[in-house]
Amino acid sequence: MAKKIGLILGPVLFLIFYNLPFEMLNAEADKVIAVALWMITWWITEAVSISVTALIPLTIYPLVGIMSMKAVSANYGSPIVFLFFGGFVMALALEKVDLHKRIALNIIKITGTSPNKVILGFMIATAFLSMWISNTATTVVMLPIALSVISLLINDEDGFTKGDKNFALAIMLGIAYAANVGGISTIIGTPPNTVMVGFMEQEYGMDISFLKWMMVGLPFSMLMIGLVYFLLVKVIYPNGLGHLSHSENIIHEELAKLGPLQATERHVLIIFLITMLLWITRTYVNQWLPFIKLSDAGISMLAAFALFTIPFKFNKGEFILEWKDTVKLPWGILILFGGGLALASGLSGAGVIDFIGELVSSNKALSALIVGSILIAVMLFMTELMSNVALVAIFAPVVAGIAIGLDQEVLYMLIPVAMASSCAFMLPMATPPNAIVFASGYIKVHEMAKAGVWLNLLSIIILIVFMALVIPRVF
Repeated sequence: MAKKIGLILGPVLFLIFYNLPFEMLNAEADKVIAVALWMITWWITEAVSISVTALIPLTIYPLVGIMSMKAVSANYGSPIVFLFFGGFVMALALEKVDLHKRIALNIIKITGTSPNKVILGFMIATAFLSMWISNTATTVVMLPIALSVISLLINDEDGFTKGDKNFALAIMLGIAYAANVGGISTIIGTPPNTVMVGFMEQEYGMDISFLKWMMVGLPFSMLMIGLVYFLLVKVIYPNGLGHLSHSENIIHEELAKLGPLQATERHVLIIFLITMLLWITRTYVNQWLPFIKLSDAGISMLAAFALFTIPFKFNKGEFILEWKDTVKLPWGILILFGGGLALASGLSGAGVIDFIGELVSSNKALSALIVGSILIAVMLFMTELMSNVALVAIFAPVVAGIAIGLDQEVLYMLIPVAMASSCAFMLPMATPPNAIVFASGYIKVHEMAKAGVWLNLLSIIILIVFMALVIPRVF
């Protein structure tokens, strides 16, 4: 019903605000606001795919004279779109050769096989993979391995005890939560990061490097992983189990199925490591070798190009990826980035962001810290109910205007708000990882909410601390 109402309400709101007999701001701004209301309505209600909604600027902007087709389509070909495209291609290669599974199993093997160490191993492995491939794919990889370990508890001599149930809960929730926060570590780890970075580059000419983002994102992710682990195994769902018999065997069996490191895996691993190294050292490479102009998007495309064009068997002409593999690539997310950037560009060009800034600056009673804290909390709890990438696309111009009005650096407020969009811990529908582990049958909604509400509140506190103390020191 919500979808049906949203489907009609979106264009109706557009027509009402487009044809108002008076001006709210100015003629152009009113047109953009009308389009924005249509997009926001469809994004919130998911009346159609959120990627289809992102095509509205490309369709409507030229029609009503907000932007020419050439100007609006440039948003869909932004460098940030190609940064994420390259990241998606690398993720495809990692998954195709099963390297992501090998990395995960080896991390779990290192951490140990006592119950709590198994949970920690799964969380670390999930978080690491989520830095580079989609959190959905990561969770899908980790889930069957975790289910194999849980089956040991079901089939042991004492049956499925309360301690066993708490272990199953903690490992399932640990995987979902680690997948959510792991992606915060890198620009390509989760789409909201990329939308925010693209917005800053397009509207303010600010290039946020891969390394600078990691200087904020990685410490936050590591801190959250530690807190999630502690709360799950020590406070909310302690299991009190001794050694897990045969759990080590499961890990060894899974690794044995993969066999020794294959030539294809080595090929992908080399390209993956070189790409990571270039992303981290890009600014230094550009200083040392001024004739080379590296960008994060350029490095990402080089990696994608290499995976398609450098054969691992030259005589046979065999490549890691062929173009048909890209059928698995989430093209809709790339369209979504373009739509978010087009919406922000329209709002900025029409003066809506400046208007928000002036409105906020006229109220001298507002404190930047309090306003920032409210925005973080609103974003975090709203992301439990709707797409986080759509939320960031909607919120980024608004937060920018508020920051300008409060005479604050836009980044100081926008980064923690964008990061908050990936901290959804309470509900199964909040993120794909939450939904996937919920579908395992070992978690009830109230059990996820019981852990999630505390983690949501802790996330807000930590993000406020990062906003006040950490982000200003990095940026």
